[in-house]
Amino acid sequence: MNKGALALLIHGGAQNWSPERWKSRFDDVCGDRRVLLLPDPAFDPAEVHYAAVWKPAPGELAGFANLRVIFNLGAGVDALMADSSLPEVPLVRVAVGDLTGRMTEYVVLHTLMHHRQEPYLRASQREKRWEPTYQWAANAVSVGVMGLGTLGADAVDVLRRIGFQVAGWSRSPRQIEGVECFHGEGQLEAFLRRTDILVCLLPLTPETRQILNRGLFAKLNRKGPMGAPVLINAGRGGLQNEPDILACLDDGTLGAASLDVFGHEPLPTDSRFWTHPKVVLTPHNAADTDPDEISKYVARQIERFEAGGALENVVDRKRGY
Repeated sequence: MNKGALALLIHGGAQNWSPERWKSRFDDVCGDRRVLLLPDPAFDPAEVHYAAVWKPAPGELAGFANLRVIFNLGAGVDALMADSSLPEVPLVRVAVGDLTGRMTEYVVLHTLMHHRQEPYLRASQREKRWEPTYQWAANAVSVGVMGLGTLGADAVDVLRRIGFQVAGWSRSPRQIEGVECFHGEGQLEAFLRRTDILVCLLPLTPETRQILNRGLFAKLNRKGPMGAPVLINAGRGGLQNEPDILACLDDGTLGAASLDVFGHEPLPTDSRFWTHPKVVLTPHNAADTDPDEISKYVARQIERFEAGGALENVVDRKRGY
């Protein structure tokens, strides 16, 4: 009996999203299952039972009559959820240890960068100034993480072990050992008031779109050792109100920002974010997706599903994550 084919629909353009690279990895782990790299004019849509995708065009998945599962190759599913023609089949998000570890590396790196005053020290080096300033301890800094899913829960654990005062906020209640957890709209302000460094790892939903705005920034702690709060966003670009971020950096409402995601990517060359002296910018690579680990993850899920087992990390379409 022939196994249903796996179709790859990958639109990225960057080196880490080379479609040929992904097909090579899936060919290695899928055994005798046919792996189709689309567009391919020779394939029969009826033979496709599974699709592994990154940023498919709206309507691109609608033509697969026998589709059984969609696997999203990145962590964010907001682009897929916006497609009104998306087939009503399980949508599975990526949740592998490699991706989680990479996101925690990014969060810890940028938290430490701001805590240890790296922007000031690098400017001093360029200007050949030997002018060390007072350095506070990690336990003097309160880090707040918005989003306590798989990624956020791992990040807060490592930040806590380094010595920071760590709290987390999520839309629904969570409990994490050694971490003060807040939830819901009613507890958001209390969470913000005690936060010096705000880390955002929220999914993008209608409720969270542009949640990172002036009104939220104004509630962050202004009495911490850094003098003004810091924003780190490695979630989704749609979470942030970008004019508000720039204006708040200009007037001191925010002291600095590390931004990995933007509303329009690639970021336009005329954006002020490229040259703003208080911004550390990265090209949406905080948790770079690894084809080796994720292709194995998808192959295991398909095998379990075909054996009658349950799929892991299925998106709740009503909640959007």
